[in-house]
Amino acid sequence: MTSKFRLGVAVMTTAVVVALSGCTSSGGSQAGGSAEQGGVLRVGISAAIDSLNPFVSQSDYSSIAYQYVYPHLIEYDAKLNFVPSFATKWETSADGKTWTWHTVPGAKWSDGKPLTAKDAAFTLNMMMKYQNGPTALLASLVAHMTKAVATDDNTLVVTYSAPVANVLAQMQSVNIYPEQVWGPLATGAGKAITTFQNSAPMVSGGPFMMTSYTVNQIALFTRNPNWWGAKKPNIDGFGFQMFANEDAMVTALKTNQVDMIGESTPPTAVDTLKAAGMDVLTAPSLTTMTFIINTNPKKRQHLELLNPNVRKALEYAIDRQTIVNTAWLGHAQLGSTLLTPASGWQDTSIQAMPYDPAQANALLDAAGYPKGSDGIRVANGAPMSYNVVFPTEINGPGDRTFQIIQSDFKAIGIVIKQQKMDSDAAFTAIQGSDGKYEDYDLAMWDWVLPPDPDTQLNAMTCSQWGNLSDSGYCNPAYDAMYLKQGILTNADQRHAMVNQMQQVIFDDRPYIILDYPNVIEAHSPKWAGFVMSPLVGSINNLSTQTLLDVHRVG
Repeated sequence: MTSKFRLGVAVMTTAVVVALSGCTSSGGSQAGGSAEQGGVLRVGISAAIDSLNPFVSQSDYSSIAYQYVYPHLIEYDAKLNFVPSFATKWETSADGKTWTWHTVPGAKWSDGKPLTAKDAAFTLNMMMKYQNGPTALLASLVAHMTKAVATDDNTLVVTYSAPVANVLAQMQSVNIYPEQVWGPLATGAGKAITTFQNSAPMVSGGPFMMTSYTVNQIALFTRNPNWWGAKKPNIDGFGFQMFANEDAMVTALKTNQVDMIGESTPPTAVDTLKAAGMDVLTAPSLTTMTFIINTNPKKRQHLELLNPNVRKALEYAIDRQTIVNTAWLGHAQLGSTLLTPASGWQDTSIQAMPYDPAQANALLDAAGYPKGSDGIRVANGAPMSYNVVFPTEINGPGDRTFQIIQSDFKAIGIVIKQQKMDSDAAFTAIQGSDGKYEDYDLAMWDWVLPPDPDTQLNAMTCSQWGNLSDSGYCNPAYDAMYLKQGILTNADQRHAMVNQMQQVIFDDRPYIILDYPNVIEAHSPKWAGFVMSPLVGSINNLSTQTLLDVHRVG
């Protein structure tokens, strides 16, 4: 869950419809009846699982799969409090450098082999050993960690070089892997760690097992008979059906081809789905929509974007309120800083630049970039005309957002063109084939992250070039602040440092934060027990609890 969650658009085929149609979900009446056990919840998503390997994947739905397949020492509850999971309790030494975790006794993996604290120790040591190579994508989860030892089957002792501020958030994000599967990969240089396909059926230690997976089409999960948790799932399983577009997904819900649409329910469908008798839930989210500006001083073209006043002019030119009203139909909050209001970490003293095209024009005039006879400004002898890398996963509201910004920029003499591509191609276009972030100018994308700010803050560091960074931003002073915040165990001090970091990103503008979309999910009234999460709704990568209560209505 700590990676940059990339949501890739996929294709629905007839075979997928047949496969999920064979998973019975009906048999109940409208909400208000009694809870029925069993059934398979069919979930429509306009997204893809990009990989089943946690050290490679960047998709939100990959991390959701890991949440239900792999055990975690702790997890969040519906109110975003940390609660025990595979760890029943834990304690910290007086100096804050040693954490002792006590795990569930007698647990088993789905293959029948013991699931113990030794698997957790193996996982952490593998991540530490290869954190500068194969496991670098998740390296922030073992920051300052020096040793992990299972003193017995039910006790894990983790040692740090210094007290760490966010150990609980880190451990919530650590998937515990079966040593019998991953151990043979963690040898030598560890290259097999990232090439491992981890194909279904996967060895599971969570409440569900992934039993079948077809790329860009379907993923099926069944109840794990060896699930050690006190709370057992009501359902027999669930399936992800991946759709090429949101309209097809909405139609599938209305025609009983799926039972639920995940967090990707389009805002344009809310009224239609309600009129069709569907239950529609919405809540503030941890999603951030970003307009990305290449601030790499070594970029090869359009060096005017390195001028801070040009980047400020771009922000002045964007009409955020129109984006919220038109692209999201009010189902979003105005953007300002790197961290969302729902995270509890946003610095509310930072105010976004207001929509002021006159000020934007004044800044560009002062920078010496005049408008030509065609109304397009010229900088350094070239028109201020840019391609915007645009991953297809943010289609829909993202398209409408782009159109608004395109019109806004035209009013200040700047032309932008939408350069659509799938998420893998978009990430490559931003990084460049050599990973140096020298070729792209502008991009749009989103972040979907856990409440603790560490992952988002880490993504902006120089060390995350080629991993989490989707901007190429690099500021050594910011990096030093990132390292410091990780060991500020005083909550107020850490919050103050995180606020300073938000200010740095706001001032440097590798991102213009556009908005924070709400979670919107919809389901058939034949199902109940859904518990919303601000990350991605009821089915998420924060907690197993939000899905375990889901049931058919009798």
